[in-house]
Parts: sequence; structure tokens; C-alpha cells
Amino acid sequence: MRAEIICVGSELLLGDIVDTNTQYLARRLSGLGIDLFFSTSVGDNLNRLVDCLQRALSRSDIVLTTGGLGPTDDDLTREGIASLLGETLVVDESLAEHLRRFFALRGFEMTENNLKQASLVPSARSIPNSRGTAPGWWVEKDGKVIVAMPGPPGELHNMWETQVEPRLAGVGAAILSRTLKAFNISESRVDDLLKPVTPACNPTVAVYAKQDGIHIRITAKAENLGAAAVAIAPVEVQVRRLLGDSVWGADEDTQESVALAAVAARGLSVAACETITRGQLSAMLASASAGGASFLGGLVMPYGEGDTRSAAELASLARERFASDIAVGVAGQPLPGADPPMDQVNVAVLMPGGASASEAVFRSRRQLVRTLGAYYALHELRRLLGHSG
Repeated sequence: MRAEIICVGSELLLGDIVDTNTQYLARRLSGLGIDLFFSTSVGDNLNRLVDCLQRALSRSDIVLTTGGLGPTDDDLTREGIASLLGETLVVDESLAEHLRRFFALRGFEMTENNLKQASLVPSARSIPNSRGTAPGWWVEKDGKVIVAMPGPPGELHNMWETQVEPRLAGVGAAILSRTLKAFNISESRVDDLLKPVTPACNPTVAVYAKQDGIHIRITAKAENLGAAAVAIAPVEVQVRRLLGDSVWGADEDTQESVALAAVAARGLSVAACETITRGQLSAMLASASAGGASFLGGLVMPYGEGDTRSAAELASLARERFASDIAVGVAGQPLPGADPPMDQVNVAVLMPGGASASEAVFRSRRQLVRTLGAYYALHELRRLLGHSG
């Protein structure tokens, strides 16, 4: 079963809004085991919209559209589908009455152009929209399905989850993904190490560079989720063996949550003091602490080219201020002559007892140093705690 997504709206092509609907639908389709091979954004132009719909129906079983279901003249999705099918739009009186009640309850006048949202073609059935005035369309013809949904994400998500997805459940195979996350290793190095597993067709192994490291996605297709999980398991074992301690987490793990979990598991506390990262490390740890007592607090010190304080000195300040078991210091300085401009990030971690200290040096592009510096510090903290993902 093949699906295709068409997002309708000139605002997408002008950069006025970001398309999050495609990402959402792609994930939901994957969970249903429905293959997604194409996605398109098209402006508010009837001819171009019809062309996109025609092309999509020629190569896909299910076409999902988002947007273009409003009451204005540039909302053209209904007209595009009607033109494609050669069918005439007719106002459905039950939908029109629903709209009248909707506006009356809110004390607004319903203008005539709203009746456009109550129109259907013979091949279409309306999809209820409990979050807005625009019902969706479910169209079936010649063995193909078109599902037209509103563009606002709140309306789309609700319609998909309550109306559309239940109808599509069971039409595809099961697709399951497992994402492993690595850090302080390059994308090219990961790709090289994973050569023994990346050529496989099922499960597939794909490598992606992200800000928090390198993500390795293992995806299997099978008759059901249990069988897909069984297929993924030996591949995950092999990937972990090939990458070793570079792997720090999986799926929804974040570096800060994993680091704090390792601290808490040992019954310890941690504090931070930072300059070059400008509070990013403390903010991440505070966010991940979720009311727990592992993170005691952070100090943010001014950062400038003349700053001579070492990471170890900053860690000592954090320990002194918060009386923590572990203290992390993050300092840095510009790298002379680097093109593009780069900074050196110095990380120091004081472990319990005060005598054990570790210092590490990393390098980062200047525009990324605040976040990457925090990730480097979390990486060093996890390493010293002996944590691997």
C-alpha cells in the first residue's frame, strides 16, 4: 500500500509557515505499515493542484492532502479534486445546517462563502471536524483513495487520529523503527563502521547527523509489530557492537536525561558552572531534572576573549556554591586563525571526594558552540560515570 502527501497553500512556498503536517503524517503512516514514497507542496493554483493530484493518483494508492479546505476563494482543494474526477460540487444540506449551528452557538454571522465548506462531490463522504468549520473528505474511486484534511495542525491531528487512521488500520504491513544515538564520532566514521549492516533491505539501517550526535535508525517491516521487533533485535546488537561506547541512548532519550539518570542511579548530585555555553548546560539539566534532586543548580559566568578561568576552576566554584557530589565546569576560548571561526571548549568534571578530576578539550564552530559545548560536557559526565547507552 503506497501513500502520497500533498500539502496545499502558497504560504508554505513563501516560507510564511513551516510544514509540520508532512512530518506528522509520515510518522503515522509508518506506524500503519503504509509506504510513503512522495510528498509535495503546491500553491493555491487550481491547475497546478490538479496536476499534482493526477500525478499522485497515477503512482499511489492513497493520496493525503492537507490545507485548502477553508471558505475563501484561494482554498481550492475541493475544486481540485472535483476537477480531477470530473464531478460537480453540490452543497450538502446536513453539513450546511451543522455550520449554521456552529456559528449560531458562537454568536457569529455565517457568511455565504462558508457554504463552500459544506459541499461534496458524489464520490466524497465528509469527515467530521470537531476542532473547526471545515470537514474533511474521504473520496474513493477506481480503487484509489483521496483523504482531504484541514491544514491547521490541531484540526489535522484530531481528524487523523479519531477519523482517518482507524479506517486505514490493517491495510498495510507493520513498520517499526529503533533509533540508536551516538556522540563524539563523525557521521562518516559511523557510516564506515556500519558497512557490514547498511546494505540490508529489511531491516534497513540509515545514518543521520543531528545536533546531539549521530542517529542510527533501524527499520523493519513485517506482518506485525512483534515480528518487526524480532527482526530488529539482532541488528541492534550488531550495531552496538560495531559502535561500542559511542552509543549513549536510544529513541526518545536525550543526553541530559541520560546523564542525570546515571547520576541519580548512583545516589549522587551534580552542579555546573559555565562560561562559553552561557547557561545552556544548566538549562538542559534543569529541564531534565523534572523535580528530582540530582541537579542542584548552575552558575553562569561572563564569557569573553580575556577570560582566563579554567574549566577546573569553574567546577570548583560549582561544588563550593552547591555542595554537590559532582561538579561540571565548562570554559573556552577562541581558536586563533580558524576559518570558519571556531572555539575550543574545555570541560572539567570533579567526581566525589574532590581528588578525582577529569579535563577534556573539544572544538566547535562558533555559531554552534553554546549547544555543542553543553553536549560535550554531558558526554564527559556520562563517560566518567561509566554509562553507555
